[in-house]
Amino acid sequence: MDEPEVEVDEARDTLGRLYDDPDERIDELVEYRADDGTVTRQHAVFRALANEDRLRLLAALRHGERCGCELMVILDAPQSTVSTHLRKLREAGLVKSRKKGRWTYYRIADTAVMDVLDLAAAIREEP
Repeated sequence: MDEPEVEVDEARDTLGRLYDDPDERIDELVEYRADDGTVTRQHAVFRALANEDRLRLLAALRHGERCGCELMVILDAPQSTVSTHLRKLREAGLVKSRKKGRWTYYRIADTAVMDVLDLAAAIREEP
């Protein structure tokens, strides 16, 4: 990743007051930048999680695989709405699906997503 010159020059001035060799410190700090691909994947997951209906769908799937028609009842929403939410969850890698005859069944792709949701709930718990 290229360094934006204005920000680096400004940082160099400030770091010059803290370190004998600000350029060496800048080189060290640049190593801490997150990989673009990782950030893109994380962003996709958090975008998918940033919707209350999708969180409700994941909560329902926590208890096992569900047919799309069951998820319509759980979400109290039409098929098109549920389908859109499930597509976004699938695209983010959070949900997998399988066809059985005319029906599509959905399940959690990786239980790590439930860990993320549990952590989010724990962060916001009232004391």
